[in-house]
Amino acid sequence: MKTSLDENPQPKRVLTLVFDGIEEVEALAPVDILRRAGVQTTMASAQANLEIEGRNGIRFLADQTLEATQTDSFDLLFIPGGPGVLPLAENPSIVELVQSFERDQKYLAAICAAPKVLANAGILDDRPATSHQSVRDALPIPSDETTLLSKRVLTSQGAGTAIECGIQMAALLVGESIAQTIADSIHAPKTRFL
Repeated sequence: MKTSLDENPQPKRVLTLVFDGIEEVEALAPVDILRRAGVQTTMASAQANLEIEGRNGIRFLADQTLEATQTDSFDLLFIPGGPGVLPLAENPSIVELVQSFERDQKYLAAICAAPKVLANAGILDDRPATSHQSVRDALPIPSDETTLLSKRVLTSQGAGTAIECGIQMAALLVGESIAQTIADSIHAPKTRFL
């Protein structure tokens, strides 16, 4: 017998951290894919203002500030890369946020230099991960895979893998069929789901 929860499942939710100096394509391409897949995706500014200026001068608005966000209501925390992510690796509130997702056995995803944030939080101590070569030394168990899933943690190498990273996040949250439909609709290369 179906319950009302079965008939009206709660949509999956992703919290995406955004900040000045972000690699724009690493944030916006995955967010676009997730939203196409029906995943509620909130871009939360890790700073006090909502206007974000990326590393290439592209400006966009966050949906809200991280400070105003109830973070425990999300299924996945996504951290894009870019030079602006490096200070987050030393920010105690960001480290605690990452650790809270791990404690709650929720998904974490990071691309480019952002896996360094996960490494600094101790999340990667027993997991292989991939990243941009500029932070490869920060990874306890580095991998050359373009995108890698290890024990609920998805890591990806950089701007060139942003579409793949977004498709893999969609697959984790709403299933491979929906993710493949999105991939086909945008003419993405054939995806090997992790």
